[in-house]
Amino acid sequence: MAATTLGIIIKLFFFIIFFLSESTEAQLSATFYSNTCSNVSAIVSSVIQQASRNDPRIGASLIRLHFHDCFVNGCDGSLLLDNNGTTIVSEKDAAPNANNSARGFDVVDNIKSAVQSACPGVVSCADILALASQAAVSMAGGPTWNVLLGRRDSRNANQGLANTAIPAPFDGLTNITSKFSNVGLNVNDLVALSGAHTFGRARCATFSSRLYNFGNTGQPDPTLNATYLATLQQTCPQNGPGSTVTNLDPTTPDGFDNNYFSNLQGNNGLLQSDQELFSTSGAATVALVNTFSSNQATFFQNFAQSMIKMGNISPLTGSNGEIRSNCRRPN
Repeated sequence: MAATTLGIIIKLFFFIIFFLSESTEAQLSATFYSNTCSNVSAIVSSVIQQASRNDPRIGASLIRLHFHDCFVNGCDGSLLLDNNGTTIVSEKDAAPNANNSARGFDVVDNIKSAVQSACPGVVSCADILALASQAAVSMAGGPTWNVLLGRRDSRNANQGLANTAIPAPFDGLTNITSKFSNVGLNVNDLVALSGAHTFGRARCATFSSRLYNFGNTGQPDPTLNATYLATLQQTCPQNGPGSTVTNLDPTTPDGFDNNYFSNLQGNNGLLQSDQELFSTSGAATVALVNTFSSNQATFFQNFAQSMIKMGNISPLTGSNGEIRSNCRRPN
C-alpha cells in the first residue's frame, strides 16, 4: 500500500512539473482576444495598409521590430520602450537598432491608438508586434498563420543584451547559429526566418565592407557576384554615406516570395549573414537554401512555423508584466 501511495505521489509530482513547464506556451492562444477584442487583427491590418501607401518599407520594418524584440529577453515589447532618464535605458539605442535601423515605431503607436479606441486596456504592445508581422507578410504576398496571442508587456528594457544577442549583418554563420540557438531556434528556423529578407531595405553601412575591404583584405568579398558587386558599388561608393539604402532583394524588393534563396544561389545575397547560408561549404544551411529556392510552398510553411516558434520565446503571461496604454512607456 505504501509503495502504491509513493508511486501516486511521484506521478503527481512529475505531472505538476510538466504542467508548469508547459503553462507559458499554453497560455498563448489564437483565440485569446475572441471575447475582448475580436476585430484586433482587422484593426492592425488597416493601419498597416494605410501606412504602406507612403512607405513601402513599413511591412519589413515592422517584422524586424518583432524579431529584435523577441531576441532580447523574449517577445515582451521591451524594444518599444523609450529612455525615461531613470530606470529605462532603451534598446532603441543599442547598435543593432540605432540610427533609424529599427524603424516603424510611429506606426506601432498608430496601431496601439486604434486598438485602444476599440478595446481599451486589452491588447498588449508585444501582441501588436506579432499581429503586425503576420499582416505585413500576408499583404506582401507571403503566407498567413494563426498568431498565438496573450503576451503581456515588459516594464523594463535591456540595452546591454540587445547589443550582443541580436544577429548582426557582419556575423559569420557560426555566430548567427549560436545566437539563434541561444533563444531556442534551430538551423531550420535560422534559414526560414532569414527568408524575411525577401523584402525591405538595408543601409550601405551594413554591407559596404563586403564591397571594398572584406575581412580587412582590401578586396571585395569573393562570394559576391561580379555584376551585383558593380551595381552595389555604384549605390554605395567607397567612403560614401552609410545611411543610403538599397533593396535586400534586387528582384522583387517589396514582395514576399522565395527569390531570396535564388539570390543566394547566384551569389546575390546583400548581407554577409545572408550569403553565408549558401556559401559556407559543408554547412547544413546549404541544403535548406536549395529546398526553399525550389519550392516556395515549403518555404512558406516553414516560415510560418518558425514565426510561431519565435513568437513563443519567453513571453510574459498571466499576471506577469502589464498591458501598456502607451507602447513607449510603462503604465
